[in-house]
Amino acid sequence: MLHKGQLVYGLILAVDVEGFSRLGILDQTAVLFRLEEVLDRAAARAGLSRAEWLRQPRGDGELAVLPADSDVSRVVADFAHEVVEELRRGSRPRLRLRISMHHGALTAGAFGPIGDALIAACRLLDADSARETLARHAGEDVVVVVSQRLYEDVVATRFRGLRPDRFRLVTEQVKGRTYRGYLCVGSPKAGPAPEDVVPAGHGTVIELPGG
Repeated sequence: MLHKGQLVYGLILAVDVEGFSRLGILDQTAVLFRLEEVLDRAAARAGLSRAEWLRQPRGDGELAVLPADSDVSRVVADFAHEVVEELRRGSRPRLRLRISMHHGALTAGAFGPIGDALIAACRLLDADSARETLARHAGEDVVVVVSQRLYEDVVATRFRGLRPDRFRLVTEQVKGRTYRGYLCVGSPKAGPAPEDVVPAGHGTVIELPGG
C-alpha cells in the first residue's frame, strides 16, 4: 500500500489481452475472468501472492505494483514462464497476452500509484513492436517486454534459468521520448528463441504516433 508523501521503488507489471476491443461484452467478461484465473494460478505456481499486489484494471488487462521485497528474478522468470504454461493448458476462451515489466520510482496519486516508471511500463506494453511480434507468432500466446534496466539488472544474470538470448532489443519513440526494452516471445527461460527473433544487442527503432 502506497501512502501520500511516500516515494518508493517498485516492480511494475502490466498485462494486455490481444483483440479485446473487438469482442462483445459477454466475451469480454469471459476473457477477463479467464485472465484473472491465469494470473492467479501462474503467481501461485511461481510462489507469489497476487493478494499482496497493488492492482488496477486497464480495461483489457491489468497494471500491478508488486511489494518492495519481491524477488524480481522470480517474477521475470517464473511468473512469466507459468503464464505461458497456464495458457498452454488449453482452457477456453483462448487468451493471447502482452506482458511488460519495469522497475522505478512511484508515489501515491489520487487514483493510485503514479510516476514515470508506470508510464514507461505502459509504453512498452502498448508498443507496435510488441503488438506486431505477437500477431506474427500465431502459435505463441505471450510476448514479454522488460525495460532495459530490468534486462541489465535481472535477465542478464541468468538467475532462475533466464535466457538472455531469447530477448531482442526494441526502441520505441512516443511523444518525443525514447523507451528501450527487451522483447521475448514465449517463456523467458525455455528453449531457443524463434528464428525471426534477433538476439539481444540488435534492435529496431519504431516511431509511434504522438497522439
